[in-house]
Amino acid sequence: MIHLQVTPDTLAAERSRIDRYLAEQLRDFSRSRIQKLIEQGQVQVNQQVCDSKKLVLQSGDAIQIILPAPTTLQVLPENIPLDILYEDESLLIVNKPVGLVVHPAPGHWEGTLVNALLAHCPQLPGIGGVQRPGIVHRLDKDTSGAIAIAKTDQAHQHLQAQIKAKTACREYLGVVYGAPQLNSGTIDLPIGRHPIDRKKMAIVPADKGRSAITHWQIKERLGNYSLLHFQLETGRTHQIRVHIAHQGHPIVGDPVYSSGHALGVKLTGQALHAWRLTLEHPLSGELLTVSAPLPPTLSKLLELLRRRAGNQ
Repeated sequence: MIHLQVTPDTLAAERSRIDRYLAEQLRDFSRSRIQKLIEQGQVQVNQQVCDSKKLVLQSGDAIQIILPAPTTLQVLPENIPLDILYEDESLLIVNKPVGLVVHPAPGHWEGTLVNALLAHCPQLPGIGGVQRPGIVHRLDKDTSGAIAIAKTDQAHQHLQAQIKAKTACREYLGVVYGAPQLNSGTIDLPIGRHPIDRKKMAIVPADKGRSAITHWQIKERLGNYSLLHFQLETGRTHQIRVHIAHQGHPIVGDPVYSSGHALGVKLTGQALHAWRLTLEHPLSGELLTVSAPLPPTLSKLLELLRRRAGNQ
């Protein structure tokens, strides 16, 4: 249980609404979490249950917050090794390998990144959701690379706000079939669920999908293949894979959006890697850039294609 006494020095006019005031006073709680506690009747003002997040506080008000018992997390910690790229008290960035599912879902209740995170960071339950604790953004199972995890509620709120405001920069490297005529471009096409195959995503009319914007440029031409650098402006499911396949240059090894095969290298997933992540540190405000080294299979594929194209 948390007790607060409203005083004149903490009661700024713009923070007089109870949800804003509590978000300012309780930095480890996101505003959305505070609003949910109010909706659940867990917040009292002067011994009366607060029924509105818009309640205007007055100096001298006594606030009492009853924290419900943590929801039982059915996902169990598992001692799965993590390739840690960066870590401090509020933020963790790991290099996710191909084949590792990010969060539990039907068919994948064990052996996920979340299982590994719960073993590494016992404080994660309750941050950002019961089955996605700490997860700020996600990567497909068969896409490798850098992924950020918030270790506190405040960090989770801060990082998600950066992604929503498009100030966090997510850069990918991918090998595609063919050679685009242009050296760079932007794909601005809405993405939604495939009208027939519900396991796939597709380019759909604007009223049936969500805005999706992908910037790309050629990093290296490799004969009948190309190494592309992608930068996401939005983060839709399968966004890069759907966008670039629609342009006629699907990701090599993509089991869903490509029918071709990478010759000479056995890929366990598509040749797509979350290469670099740039964000503002949720506590210090400093700009943080973290790069994830390419997985061995992708490096081997590039070496093979360079030899074939005479680039070595």
